[in-house]
Amino acid sequence: MRTRAALPALAGAVALTGTFLSTPAQAAGGVTIHRVYFDSPGSDDRSNASLNAEWVQIKNTGSSTISLKNWTLVDASRHSYTFLDVKIGAGSTKKVRTGSGTDTAANKYQDRGAYVWNNTSDTATLYKASGTKADSCSWTTRDPSDTYC
Repeated sequence: MRTRAALPALAGAVALTGTFLSTPAQAAGGVTIHRVYFDSPGSDDRSNASLNAEWVQIKNTGSSTISLKNWTLVDASRHSYTFLDVKIGAGSTKKVRTGSGTDTAANKYQDRGAYVWNNTSDTATLYKASGTKADSCSWTTRDPSDTYC
């Protein structure tokens, strides 16, 4: 009898929250912001090498590949990077670098000529294609030049 009562309650919760885990992989993990290197080494001379030394690393903590198509990475000032047709494998990481370069399996480039991530404090937020927040990571001047999230 309790099992029958639980099913309508679960269906009601899904209807109210819009949340339903369709596969065990979704329940086991997802895409997170793993690390942010927000203060590139040396002077901030806006060279491409310096810009690319500033990056956000995302990680798939799940057990299956996830499509990042139309996901966005945003800072507190609303600078935004949108992933094109990109997939991230189970347990894999990708770096999103600020400067220009040729995209690879491990690195994506925002192709910017100015820094995005503030050294004093900022928040990196990752949004799914639907607009729902997947993860965020914040830091302050108390942190070193990089932070693990």
